[in-house]
Amino acid sequence: MAMAATGCHTIDDDRIPPTAVYVPFNTIGEWQVYGVGGALDYRYFIKPERQPSGFPYTQLAQTGYGGVLLACDVNGIAVAYDMACPVECRTDVRIRVVSGETYAECPVCHSTYSIFSTPYGYPLAGRAAEMGWGLQIYSVAPGSMGEYMCIRR
Repeated sequence: MAMAATGCHTIDDDRIPPTAVYVPFNTIGEWQVYGVGGALDYRYFIKPERQPSGFPYTQLAQTGYGGVLLACDVNGIAVAYDMACPVECRTDVRIRVVSGETYAECPVCHSTYSIFSTPYGYPLAGRAAEMGWGLQIYSVAPGSMGEYMCIRR
């Protein structure tokens, strides 16, 4: 179980069932069109719903349990999360970035999460904060051919 320590509290960021995650950006051009370009930029990747529209999903591509939220933190570093709310723990209940804000919120339990700054995926309010349940975090790394990809850590 992955735990992140912040002060005297521990956060459980491993409530989402293990699910394959592989979102490759095969060229710099794909990253420029579908990736995140700067601080506070974000994108949703949900393969069954073909989000984002036009993204070249392959048979190998997988978008986790509830989808992947790809975000760019305040320092311009790409971070990725599973979109499934750890309180609801359902594939069809997904967090969303609140317009004009720096956090994401679950539309059902209304828990909010830090997504653009550390500690990444930290629960800010709601049932998730009460229980210490954070978002599942995925790695964003360069591939062997210079491409970027999101993968399960």
